[in-house]
Amino acid sequence: MKNKYALIGLPLLLCSLGVIAADASEQDVPDLLLWGDTHVHTNNSIDALIYKNFTIGPEEAYRFARGEPVLHPLHQWRVQLETPLDFLVIADHVEVLGVAKEIYFRGPQFEDPSIVDTVKGWIAQFFIRRTADAVHDWEHQNKLVPEVGDPMEEIKQHNPTKLPNKEALIETTWNDHIAAADAYNEPGVFTSFIGWEWTSIPGGANLHRVVISTADQEKASQFKPFGASSSPYPEDLWSWMDETSVKLDMDFLSIPHNSNISKGLMFAEHDMRGRPLSKSYLEKRARWEKLVEVTQVKGDSETHPALSPRDEFADFEEFPFYLQKNKQEYIAAPGDYARSALKTGLKYSQEQGINPFEFGMIGSTDSHTGLATAEEKNFHGKLATEGTPAGKTIEGAPEGAITGWSMSASGLAAVWSKENTREAIFDAMKRREVYATTGSRIGLRFFAGWELQSDILDQTNFAELGYQRGVPMGGVLNQSQAHGDTAPSFAIVATRDVKEANLDRIQVIKGWVDDGGELYEQVYDVAWSGAREPDAAGKLPAVGSSVDLRTGRTLNIIGAEELKVYWTDPAFDSQQPAFYYVRVLQIPTVRHTYLDARALGLDAPPEGDTLIQERAYSSPVWYYPKK
Repeated sequence: MKNKYALIGLPLLLCSLGVIAADASEQDVPDLLLWGDTHVHTNNSIDALIYKNFTIGPEEAYRFARGEPVLHPLHQWRVQLETPLDFLVIADHVEVLGVAKEIYFRGPQFEDPSIVDTVKGWIAQFFIRRTADAVHDWEHQNKLVPEVGDPMEEIKQHNPTKLPNKEALIETTWNDHIAAADAYNEPGVFTSFIGWEWTSIPGGANLHRVVISTADQEKASQFKPFGASSSPYPEDLWSWMDETSVKLDMDFLSIPHNSNISKGLMFAEHDMRGRPLSKSYLEKRARWEKLVEVTQVKGDSETHPALSPRDEFADFEEFPFYLQKNKQEYIAAPGDYARSALKTGLKYSQEQGINPFEFGMIGSTDSHTGLATAEEKNFHGKLATEGTPAGKTIEGAPEGAITGWSMSASGLAAVWSKENTREAIFDAMKRREVYATTGSRIGLRFFAGWELQSDILDQTNFAELGYQRGVPMGGVLNQSQAHGDTAPSFAIVATRDVKEANLDRIQVIKGWVDDGGELYEQVYDVAWSGAREPDAAGKLPAVGSSVDLRTGRTLNIIGAEELKVYWTDPAFDSQQPAFYYVRVLQIPTVRHTYLDARALGLDAPPEGDTLIQERAYSSPVWYYPKK
């Protein structure tokens, strides 16, 4: 490697696997790397059941996440994670929680609905018919799935929103949900959080939030989870969290997910009523939305080529679809993507002294099979009906339709914690000492500050020194800590997933705002594998590929097991607010669609998706002239 600041050493194998010395939890620093999924749906979610998840409820989902074998909900073959997760959040849609399952399995009778219920019924019927027509006709026509019964016939006839005892069923399902979470929570071994999904989708704009709580079963039984049926406005969700957290002495997080299909609204500069963001709105959002889900099965929400045209890796796992029947051309807007939102947040901090988009980044799956897996070679699709290669392709689907091959095998939430408990993991999430990966368990540690010294990378107490002399990912630097106008330094260590591919490079993504309110971004290659050199324009040559296209295996004869770098921003301006986050790229590997295509006897997927570069995104570090 020719970069004078970058070194390749032995891999930090234990770090990459999330395994450390037995006494790590007794250290003063968070030195336990934990892996989890904060966004899994079971058959208590209406859309999971519609797509034939008849058998995976909360208990089976927890068992699978803990590494136990379970039966796939479609073909009933044994499936199992190669490496278990450390924590899980079952985030079922709370609006009609468990009601569709009741209709399908028990077929309840209905009374005459009121006019309000009738209107709600029309809305629900539109949703149900859209999802049914989009998939099930193709399944039956092409005999892609066994004839196990179609839940749509019962659900179309008996609308969930008109069920007389709907609220009682939701309450019963909620009580079962929280009981299962407590039953599978084993401090020090596996953590299960009580959570749900608030599912607001006005005009087809995905504004969903996953809500995570510190509650146990006893406390969660004292509140009814807040859903979009109570209010489609996120500020009302935050107000409910305000009131409930004080009343029950507990805490919540609201995590925006899948912002890439929000039609520009997830990080808009106005509220859902079209008004400029008030101070109250800014404060509540900054308090409750400490994290954002930046990658999942419906694509990547870091950035987009239309928004970051100078970023050669901005086109990763694009998902150019909206979730509505009438097809609209996909348009990437700044309010859809995390990097643009981070920049917008700097403008708010400059103008109003509050940054509503000061968030850390995680990944999770949004699996509707109940199976929390993001591995390309062990990916079972978003939906149960996508549980076979043929089911993913859905031969005969209309042009431009969303199929299983449109989906990404992504993502994972990585947390630096003191121990594997609800309290410690939630604490790490609140302080944003977390990062996202697109499926691989890439180890990543990142510190920033003025007291960091260049030899920190070679010290056995690297993390301890990082905390003593700087701040970790998710932290904030300000001018009062600075040495005049001197730029802070960054110490970054990345290690490969020992079961996956080597690393290509480390990048630092910087965003900043100038005195006139103009927003900027820059991508820096700061460490890389091999003997490559940037060209005259500063572009680093591609790493190449070591993929055996016959088997889909990566030979790992290129790339690095570990990359580390001590870096200082060459364009630092002490008067400009800025953020910095780390992006780590693996060498190319095959996408799940290529493996499917080979299994089906095809040379390659029709869409041409063959190789991808898995990656990790750290939470940012922010710099403010005054904070």
